[in-house]
Amino acid sequence: DTDGINLYYWSLFDGHAGSGAAVVASKLLQHHILEQLQEIVDILRNTAILPPTCLGEEPDNPSTNSRTLTRAASLRGGVGVPGSPSTPPTRFFTEKKIPHECLVIGAIESAFKEMDLQIERERTMYNISGGCTALVVVYLLGKLYVANAGDSRAIIIRNGEVIPMSSEFTPETERQRLQYLAYMQPHLLGNEFTHLEFPRRVQRKEVGKRMLYRDFNMTGWAYKTIEEDDLKFPLIYGEGKKARVMATIGVTRGLGDHDLKVHDSNIYIKPFLSSSPEVRVYDLLQYEHGPDDVLILATDGLWDVLLNEEVAEAVTNFLPNCDPDDPHRYTLVAQDLVMRARGVLKDRGWRISNDRLGSGDDISVYVIPLIHGNKQS
Repeated sequence: DTDGINLYYWSLFDGHAGSGAAVVASKLLQHHILEQLQEIVDILRNTAILPPTCLGEEPDNPSTNSRTLTRAASLRGGVGVPGSPSTPPTRFFTEKKIPHECLVIGAIESAFKEMDLQIERERTMYNISGGCTALVVVYLLGKLYVANAGDSRAIIIRNGEVIPMSSEFTPETERQRLQYLAYMQPHLLGNEFTHLEFPRRVQRKEVGKRMLYRDFNMTGWAYKTIEEDDLKFPLIYGEGKKARVMATIGVTRGLGDHDLKVHDSNIYIKPFLSSSPEVRVYDLLQYEHGPDDVLILATDGLWDVLLNEEVAEAVTNFLPNCDPDDPHRYTLVAQDLVMRARGVLKDRGWRISNDRLGSGDDISVYVIPLIHGNKQS
């Protein structure tokens, strides 16, 4: 409860290189979000008026004078003699109109940053190890705000159809951002890596030949003459789940990892990692949701082996077979998804449908019903 405004919160943190960052974020991130929202709660409560650009300014009072602005006065942004009592508030006619939901998005983004800074400050004092991905959902004033930093995923299943609510942030999906940072600040590579991408490792015998490559400004490929510098290990190497930044980490956004270095070197990887989440908004009040319409949150252990459509099919087949009055029906379908991804232990390891390899990663799943949003305001 934020001064009379109800807020609901769910989160998933997938840790790596230790549980410290994930545990701390699971305990504290919601407090950072609440702190940021407290600052704007009065603005959010008054949805009839756009958020003020500058807090403390008097609201504009339209007058007859404002309708007869000269061209020069319009360019200056106001009328009247500066400093006179009758001078109306300065008006900027190119001022952006910022909707309320953008303030909530900004509050969540700021909270992620503050959480990461707190981990950095306190990591030695409290032995906060490793890093973590973060997938957070905030329900506020009829809207779901889904914030993702990492490779967990959120989808909405509505009438059996899939609505993606997040993007994964990996070395491949963020290649151009990472390459551009390395291009602008080459010292971050420690003279050990090249920011360019090649289809495979360049060999010394290929110096002077022309080979396919990609730079930060390219989505396609072109040929370049191989130089000595191209023999360095690529900043991004590998494909799919095996892609790594500096041969070390497979996610590019999250919290923590402040002490993470390239193996046997003094090269820090944190400058390439971002704590900034992507925030997507879903307006619950635009739709009348049924009991089988749900929001699914899960770590990559689920999505590595099951497609969005497979998850949607499993959920839409499972829920109708449950007692609609059973308060545990959504927990049961979450457990079913975990078991589908883990599979059954056979002679050749854990196997799922079609004899595919089951997930060997940790798997966490939320199944959140959307029908309750129909009654919220």
